Amino acid sequence: MDTIRPLVDEKPVVIFSRNNSDPISHSMKQLFTSYGANPVVYELNQLPNGQEVENALDQIVVQTPSVPAIFIGGVFIGGANDVIGLQIRGELVQKLIDARAIWFWNRNQ
Repeated sequence: MDTIRPLVDEKPVVIFSRNNSDPISHSMKQLFTSYGANPVVYELNQLPNGQEVENALDQIVVQTPSVPAIFIGGVFIGGANDVIGLQIRGELVQKLIDARAIWFWNRNQ
C-alpha cells in the first residue's frame, strides 16, 4: 500500500487502469463525471513505476482482473462491479459527497 498511498491520498476519486482504451475503465470515468466528479486516472502502462503499482494493487484487490481499481476518498472501493453496486444501492453519491468529489447532487438535473 506504500506504493499506492501517495497516488490516492488527498484525491477524491482515483481510477487505476491498464490503458486508455479499456472500455470498462472509460465507463467508470464517464459515470463519475456524470455526477460532476473529476477522477484522477492512472494508466499503469504509462507510469514509470506502473508494474510496481500493479503489483501493489494485486496485493489488495481480490478480484480478477485487478483493474480498474477504484478509490474514493482514499479508500479502496473495488472494481467496476463494486462501483455499480454502490450506485444501484443509492450509496455512490453520498460516498462522492463525503470524499468532496462533488458538493451536492440534484436528481432533477
